[in-house]
Amino acid sequence: MTRPAVLRSLQTIVPDTQLVQEDVRDVFAAQPDIGRLAKRIVSASFNGSGIDTRYTVLEELSFSAATESPQFFDRTAGLLLEPGTKARNEVYIREAGRLYVEAARRALDADSDSDITAADITHVITVSCTGFYSPGPDYEIVRALGLRDSTRRYHLGFMGCYASMPALRAASEICAGDPDAVVLVVSVELCTLHLRSSDDPDMIIATSLFADGAAAGIVTARTFDSDVPGLVLDRFHTALIPEGNKDMAWTIGDHGFEMVLSTAVPQLIGEHIHDALRPLYVGEPPLAEAFDGGSISEQITHWAIHPGGRSILDRVEEKLGLTEQQLVPARETLRQYGNMSSATVLFVLRKILEDASTRNGDRVTAVAFGPGLTAETALLTVVAPGRRAE
Repeated sequence: MTRPAVLRSLQTIVPDTQLVQEDVRDVFAAQPDIGRLAKRIVSASFNGSGIDTRYTVLEELSFSAATESPQFFDRTAGLLLEPGTKARNEVYIREAGRLYVEAARRALDADSDSDITAADITHVITVSCTGFYSPGPDYEIVRALGLRDSTRRYHLGFMGCYASMPALRAASEICAGDPDAVVLVVSVELCTLHLRSSDDPDMIIATSLFADGAAAGIVTARTFDSDVPGLVLDRFHTALIPEGNKDMAWTIGDHGFEMVLSTAVPQLIGEHIHDALRPLYVGEPPLAEAFDGGSISEQITHWAIHPGGRSILDRVEEKLGLTEQQLVPARETLRQYGNMSSATVLFVLRKILEDASTRNGDRVTAVAFGPGLTAETALLTVVAPGRRAE
């Protein structure tokens, strides 16, 4: 019988420059090209975001940075600038490449007791929707970490906030076909490269939420002599909410990538979350019965909900009858880091694994939302041999 794939050695990184939400709000509200209504939307969006701090690769966005030739923010004049898409992507190439390699290296080094080495990696899957270049990050990781030239490489690009979930699913399927596979999954998103001043409410909402971050982990069905906690990848399901295909979208403009994120998204997710999750539990009758009976929160201990925004978390919590404690990992990720697109759900999963109350055998449901409107879901089981259930 084939052993299930396990996500292990999950690591996260954020850039050095921290943004305080109130300071960013004041900068955007002070821009001369937006009207009074837009200023009120800025205040409401930033104040109600559930975010305290975010991180960016753009050091010049810091109030303490001294930049001779600013591209994104003229601190002296207090003006947000509008570099072209090429200029933004050039920053992506420089900064994302560094984060990809560092995140991948940390995942490999995370478990010093394990005998996993660079020579064991058979596949690399990279994920991002905030920039492009080739040879890409998958190539850079192979060269920088000394992986074998024959390492098979895949890149999931421009899928949006849910993309780490199909990356994990692909890794799991690779391991099902090859029990000796060891797959390195790395997500890097530099969303702040595309933030800019605007009167458009959708753009303002995006500006109040998005941030930069990176995450990486190893997926394998092989057993290694280590007690590092991980997550068995039990089952995945993809659901579409076609009514929302115009409410969440991601396109390329002349001055960066343009996000559409309407205020209808939380309501649409709330209306369809049950349909999106139900197929995930069909294979396990006790969970299916609990789900249809409205008691799924009692059967699933942990919930890794992608914190696309505070209102999304509020709606999911209400519709599924989750407890406040079950939403803590998602809310804390949002509060500390903002929405880092595809990397965010991996941050939430890491918080769950690091929680001292998480026990071996606990069930986890992960959900990430993105353009389409798409809901990617997964059913997972905690593997933590050193933390037996009490």
